[in-house]
Amino acid sequence: MKGNEKVLATLNDLLAGELTAINQYMVHAEMCENWGYDRLHGHFRTRSIEEMKHAEKLIARILFLEGRPTVSVLNKMSIGATVPKMFAGDHGLEEATIKNYNAAVKEAVAVGDNATREMLEGILVDEDRHIDGIEERIDQIQQMGEQLFLSTNVED
Repeated sequence: MKGNEKVLATLNDLLAGELTAINQYMVHAEMCENWGYDRLHGHFRTRSIEEMKHAEKLIARILFLEGRPTVSVLNKMSIGATVPKMFAGDHGLEEATIKNYNAAVKEAVAVGDNATREMLEGILVDEDRHIDGIEERIDQIQQMGEQLFLSTNVED
């Protein structure tokens, strides 16, 4: 089924965002593992895998619409040098992602592509959950202090 060219371009833009998120979260996961923050390593690793699943859905939809997925484009990453900076960069990434998905939903509705709209809305629910989790951790760091927060993320 031949898809709308504008929707296909938007799906590829969203794909670039997901591929960026995969890499950013994976780098943060490995940094936390290197520092011994095992729980944070697991958190960031899980998030990276969730973003991979989003990328997979986007690629499948692009192919279904007879488009060509562009997997060679990444957006600017924000790799934090400290855990609070990681969460700040991730918050910015998710905030932009949510904005982009909301715009993409409107675009899909405008061209009558309800299957794409439904897929995008499903991913948007995950992205809302992601930003909520980031804000939760940022609040914990502010309330506990960085050292106490980090000490709760070390496993023996």
